[in-house]
Amino acid sequence: RMRKSRRHTQRALFRPRATGCLTDGLNIKTLDFTFPKLLHLSHCVLQFLCRLWALNLAMLYRYCWKLNKKLKSFTMSRKSLVHYTSYDQKKRANAAVLIGAYAVMYLKRSPEDAYRTLIVGNSTGYMPFRYSCAFVVKICSCSFPLQALQHGFLDFEMFSAEEYEHYERVENGDMNWIVPGKVLAFSSPHSRGESESLSYPLHTPEAYFSYFCQNDITTVVRLNRTLYDGRRFEDAGFEHHDLFFLDGTTPSDLIVRRFLHVCESTDGAVAVHCKAGLGRTGTLIGCYLMKHFRFTAAEAIAWIRVCRPGSIIGPQQNFLEEKQHSLWVQGDVHRSKQKLVQQRLSRQQQLQQQLQLHRSDSVQGGKQEAVSSLLSSMDDLSINTVLCKSYSLDEVSGFRSQCCVFMLLIVSVQNNCKEVSLTQGDELRALKGKRPPRSASSCSRYQHL
Repeated sequence: RMRKSRRHTQRALFRPRATGCLTDGLNIKTLDFTFPKLLHLSHCVLQFLCRLWALNLAMLYRYCWKLNKKLKSFTMSRKSLVHYTSYDQKKRANAAVLIGAYAVMYLKRSPEDAYRTLIVGNSTGYMPFRYSCAFVVKICSCSFPLQALQHGFLDFEMFSAEEYEHYERVENGDMNWIVPGKVLAFSSPHSRGESESLSYPLHTPEAYFSYFCQNDITTVVRLNRTLYDGRRFEDAGFEHHDLFFLDGTTPSDLIVRRFLHVCESTDGAVAVHCKAGLGRTGTLIGCYLMKHFRFTAAEAIAWIRVCRPGSIIGPQQNFLEEKQHSLWVQGDVHRSKQKLVQQRLSRQQQLQQQLQLHRSDSVQGGKQEAVSSLLSSMDDLSINTVLCKSYSLDEVSGFRSQCCVFMLLIVSVQNNCKEVSLTQGDELRALKGKRPPRSASSCSRYQHL
């Protein structure tokens, strides 16, 4: 904010040289910048930004949030908002990335359209982000916000800048999510948590247990030499893998395949680290992004560096470019296999459901056939009502099934028939029982005879 008495002077200090317009009320200008206090960057920060990627997710989030708030403000409805910087090449590059990312995420512009707006009337162009003499990342190729949005990596509605800045600090674990919920990058734990020779704190494996459990991290991959005993993670229930290769170098094809297999076969998230969690860690995570999400090498490098500044250095950048096509092919094959497996599983589930329905229908049909055959057999029976007692339904009210009632009637009829219908032998024995006993004289006479 500037005082009214200094407005004329300050306007004279800002002389526009290049102008572009992204949307109504938002203009981009490059100015002769002679008022150094407007951008507060210390010498140490500038040294860091010269070597590493200047921005991180928290900075990008805060810039987009403030700019979006300004553009939606009622007081700014009739005003133009100017995004400006100086002719310092590093600052211009950072400013271009910020406004370009906003245009892609919020204005739904393509990266190419956003870049064309940035170079309108600009003859000098922008300095690429250099990490080695042979490799540069141009701003126009950094369409990382679009890829991140498409795959759900970036959601500023749920993003917490405070949490991001807390855990990226060395004293709080030095951790950054590259693929949210799947791949975490962090620096190497140590066997002891204190070191007199180092100016930064160290962490033992036990310091990460609670955070890993809370975020469903089940596997740890170590890429550097042994600085702690891996069994300390294994005893706590985590899987631990060693895929060592030298610092600053590129991994072999075998290591790449083993790393991708670990990530693909793990149900939970994977935490990856080398010594600092930057070069070797970022290289293998970049291979995972290119295979499974079809990132270009430049997009993978840009996204990983925004999430974790300083990642992927030296020949590792050229390595990712060389592996891009082969990893895309491997990813297509992997996805086609997964699609076939899912189709087979869905077919098996459909067959199982059909079998269960068929079995249930057959069981119900068998019961109905049994009942109908029983009822038809009941119609063929003839019962003699003279010899049988009449039974009411009240006497057999304990049986609910009509089939059981018929069966009981049959049994009772058979029993009653046995009791009522007498044979000739039974009648003769009954008559004999009714005869009077013989007299004694007749008995003696029959004996004499």
